[in-house]
Amino acid sequence: MAANTALTDEKFQELEQYIDAMPTTKGELIRVLHKAQGIFGYLPKEVQKFVGKKLKISTAKVYGVVTFYSYFTMTPKGEHNISVCMGTACYVRGAEDVLNEIKKEIKIDVGETTEDGKFSLQSLRCVGACGLAPVVMVGDKVYGRVTPDMIKDILAEYK
Repeated sequence: MAANTALTDEKFQELEQYIDAMPTTKGELIRVLHKAQGIFGYLPKEVQKFVGKKLKISTAKVYGVVTFYSYFTMTPKGEHNISVCMGTACYVRGAEDVLNEIKKEIKIDVGETTEDGKFSLQSLRCVGACGLAPVVMVGDKVYGRVTPDMIKDILAEYK
């Protein structure tokens, strides 16, 4: 179906089965995109076109939703996606220093993935855990009150 190995027929079939099993697809674009990103790891144009066709909505509308919400990504993520909260509480408590330490350790910038595909890095506006500021997430695991000297140990858990 697609040249990219991440876009296998099996994954498209899994997404199609998910959509077909829904009682109604009306108003379910975000839910379907969440599922699609869970299956593929990201939402390239081929997946967006497929979703639009299955939900009978324009690819432009799908693209608009994908680009509006920061949760969705159109580029492949690393095996371990690192997110640093840069919301006000995290920022004033040192999130920028934490982010800079991560960039130094894994040698990539925000929005990039390491060459080995192990890590990707993003910054977020707010993860809703302000009492734990600054917050770093690796996948779904939340690390609170993170300092730059904690970064090596956190990354070591995933190497």
